[in-house]
Amino acid sequence: MKDKFTILRKNFGGGTMWEKTTEETLRYLQEYIDKTQGEILVIAIDGRSASGKTTLANLLGKQLGARVVHMDDFFLPMELRTKERLEMPGGNVHYERLQEEVLPFIQKEQAFSYVRFDCGTMALGEHIHLGAAPITIVEGAYSCHPILGDYMGLKIFLDIDSKSQMERIIARNGEEKAKEFQNRWIPMEEAYFEAFSIQENADVVLKS
Repeated sequence: MKDKFTILRKNFGGGTMWEKTTEETLRYLQEYIDKTQGEILVIAIDGRSASGKTTLANLLGKQLGARVVHMDDFFLPMELRTKERLEMPGGNVHYERLQEEVLPFIQKEQAFSYVRFDCGTMALGEHIHLGAAPITIVEGAYSCHPILGDYMGLKIFLDIDSKSQMERIIARNGEEKAKEFQNRWIPMEEAYFEAFSIQENADVVLKS
């Protein structure tokens, strides 16, 4: 993640844009969450590939004492990848399993577990156990899909320009995988963002 973000405040405090360091951004988010006096129990971090969603979630989770759920753990299994399903905006995430294994528990401080999808074996893998925590962060593309309902108290969207995005994907995944992102996964994400106005409906937009 780069050292600075451009922050667009939306549903609280107006719509002025300005730059902040990562540390300032985390402090800014925590101050807002603290002001709600416990009303925010769940934070969803959606956004473009390689924009820093996981990094922000882990940093914010550490600062808030929150647990983190990763949308990558709910990759759609092969048997559900029908033509009709993949043509749906955001249809390539296993939202049914998220609704069953995660959403019923994240409004409470109790511990729970879910099964992680293993992209290496393309099958369900280990159980992820999450301890009790006052706040849960759900991070990853499609975390703000309307089919999941209004389960979050704060919606954050991470943006990134296309050039920086591809540079990061190449560095992270290699040239071959980057082509797959460019030709398949990124267009699917963009279709989802546009279909449901995900960025426009976010409470906070960060551009890395």
